[in-house]
Amino acid sequence: MSGSTAQVARAVLRRTTIHTYKNPAIIVPALAFPLVFLVAFAGGLSAVSSVPGFDFAAGYTAFQFVFVFLQMSAFGGIFSGYRLAEDFESGFARRLMVAAPQRLGLIIGYTLAGLVRFALIGVILWVLALATGMQVLGGVLDVLGIVALGALVSAACALWSIGLALRYRTVDIGSFMQTPIFVLLFIAPVYVPLVLLSGWIHSAASINPFTLLLDAARGFITGEPVKVIAAFAAALGILALMWVWATSQLRRAERAVG
Repeated sequence: MSGSTAQVARAVLRRTTIHTYKNPAIIVPALAFPLVFLVAFAGGLSAVSSVPGFDFAAGYTAFQFVFVFLQMSAFGGIFSGYRLAEDFESGFARRLMVAAPQRLGLIIGYTLAGLVRFALIGVILWVLALATGMQVLGGVLDVLGIVALGALVSAACALWSIGLALRYRTVDIGSFMQTPIFVLLFIAPVYVPLVLLSGWIHSAASINPFTLLLDAARGFITGEPVKVIAAFAAALGILALMWVWATSQLRRAERAVG
């Protein structure tokens, strides 16, 4: 990364982070949404753990926490693109693109801002889950594995939404930033393991890359890692693909802005 790219990235990161944490209304929904899902799934559906064939050593709360954590990571990343779209509508992003010597710093800065948000909300989510009795059978390295997967998901989703923001430059695209990710998340073994799914949902979940991430993260939380290499390879592959997408849309925005 060149010095000018790093400077632009730091400026965007600083501005976005300050704006986010000066406005609690931005953070509260981002935290409340996963908490509602955790309570609804882990509490309201806890009887699922007694279904024959369901065998998860850490308990149903931990089983659902992994999904909620990765879901939070995804939607936390998506918010980065929404912020960029807002900045385009306010005129700030256009002025920044004109002034920035290295516009690649915009993508990096907004992505890093998403990772900072992911870290803050992630810590709160972990603390609350552990405080309410969630079991973690894995060690420190296992927990770090879950966090690393979450960070990759967050960065990939940030790049996806940033690319859309650069292409359309309006918050009206906000729903499309979320919908494909939402569908991808829920065509996965959300409530029960893959082996207990049947029909078309089993077929879809079997080829869904998010299933690999869920399986690996759930293996980490039980202290019995599985599919680790495949999961990280899938996450890094998606991240690389989203980087290509975002940078191609940056070039499109450069032609539009001039």
